[in-house]
Amino acid sequence: MMLVNGEYKDHIPVADRGFQYGDGLFETVEVRQGQAVFLGRHIDRLHKGCQRLHIPTTSLDQIGFEIELLCSKFNTSSAKPSDCVLKIIVSRGSGGRGYRQPDMIEPSRIISLHPYPDYPSTYQEQGICARFCQTHLGLNPLLAGLKHLNRLEQVMARAEWNTPDIQEGIMMDINNHIIEGTMTNLFFAKNGILHTPTLSQSGVSGIIRSIVIELAHRYDIAVIEHTCDKNNLLSADEVFVTNSIIGIWPVKQIETTPYRVGMLTRRLQIWLDQLKKEQNHPNV
Repeated sequence: MMLVNGEYKDHIPVADRGFQYGDGLFETVEVRQGQAVFLGRHIDRLHKGCQRLHIPTTSLDQIGFEIELLCSKFNTSSAKPSDCVLKIIVSRGSGGRGYRQPDMIEPSRIISLHPYPDYPSTYQEQGICARFCQTHLGLNPLLAGLKHLNRLEQVMARAEWNTPDIQEGIMMDINNHIIEGTMTNLFFAKNGILHTPTLSQSGVSGIIRSIVIELAHRYDIAVIEHTCDKNNLLSADEVFVTNSIIGIWPVKQIETTPYRVGMLTRRLQIWLDQLKKEQNHPNV
């Protein structure tokens, strides 16, 4: 089910700059029982990303209404409100051949719903296994943090393995600094202090990453964002990864190094679940 610029259809013009150049941004939103989780945060990040890329945001005023329309239509087609994944894409719209932006920018917005991934519950409860990727992330402070449409580095990194015993790949930049997973942000704990790689030069600043940092501050857990290397990660007490669909997954092993699923990871999982419930049921 998909809306393209407010119309029910499943195609865009081939001249769209999102298709031609990856000239745009996207958001991936969890939908639980028919309600988009942390939608306000996603829309806010989308606005800020458009401002950084100089994409006009006037058409984004329609997105909230269109999301509600799409979700309600999806829910009426089901026996009960369903869990699914909402994807929002905003591109600079159609333009002529060449990198120069059109004089009149008319952004395209694509909103689509997708089946919720069938991840085993053991990933959240017992943890996942990860590996280091050979594909490295480039450095670009202009685009660092943005969830832009140019994701070839992640595509190439994810192609490095195809075995079910590995659930995530850890990516470094060209200076061998740990940055993130192929689809996740990365945290690790050492001596009760929470650490996460700085994203000033590369990487995606995820919604759940920012929430985890906020929760840590709220509950007086020290958080350090800094340049990390393999040794920092491999000597950690706990490791976990985050994104808007999986929430928090503990990491039980990176290649040959095992980790325990520690109390800090468990507490953050509980606090994140509580925050989701507060959002969906504010009066409870």
